[in-house]
Amino acid sequence: FISQPSIAGIVGGLIPQTSVVMNPSQLYVAIGILGATVMPHNLYLHSSIVQTRAIKDTDEDKEKAIKYATWDSTLSLGLAFFINAGILILAAAAFHGNNLQQVADIRDAYQLLDPVLGSKLASILFAVALLASGQNATLTGTLAGQIVMEGFLDLRLKPWIRRLITRMLAILPAFFITWVWGESKIGDLLIFSQVVLSMQLSFAVIPLVWFTSDAKKMGKFVNAPWLTASAWIISAIILSLNLYLLCQIFFDL
Repeated sequence: FISQPSIAGIVGGLIPQTSVVMNPSQLYVAIGILGATVMPHNLYLHSSIVQTRAIKDTDEDKEKAIKYATWDSTLSLGLAFFINAGILILAAAAFHGNNLQQVADIRDAYQLLDPVLGSKLASILFAVALLASGQNATLTGTLAGQIVMEGFLDLRLKPWIRRLITRMLAILPAFFITWVWGESKIGDLLIFSQVVLSMQLSFAVIPLVWFTSDAKKMGKFVNAPWLTASAWIISAIILSLNLYLLCQIFFDL
């Protein structure tokens, strides 16, 4: 509201443009946003959360659990959509709308939010939002990792060993990249990690759709035909975009 963005530009931006697919840099960022919003490990986390509800082993209670889980994931992804949209709109209105196109890195954004928007709270809120996003990503990643290790791999480790391994895997790549190439590459590393998440998305989405569309496994809770068709179409789009990006990177298409 403070940055006063163009309403017409916002509405027009919701319509996909061919340049997003044809331009490698735009496709790279778009796929990164997809990976950061959905995150493949959260599919396992959501599936596990359904089982933690205190329900009876009856079809009626299972239907309630599915309904509440649907509301949970829909509201969460809807909120994530508005947060991502808000970040993009703020950057476009505050920086590119004021001829500050050189602000393209997260390290510079907070320094210019106050003078551009005329509010001293802008950079403070930006820092709080950044901290909150980091905490959310850490919590969901840790919980999902526990679910995969214990539920799928049946891997049991002492808590201090598990924490040491997972923290090293999370911190060491960022540490070495910052050490070797400097802080200027942190933004590139962040986007790259989000693209990797999107690349992994198909490995979680396709088995999920396949499993929930199988009447023998799901019984009366099998996906409806329209939902199965929609899910396969979305899965195909995700897989196609990821493959197309890989072709652009490695084969210069």
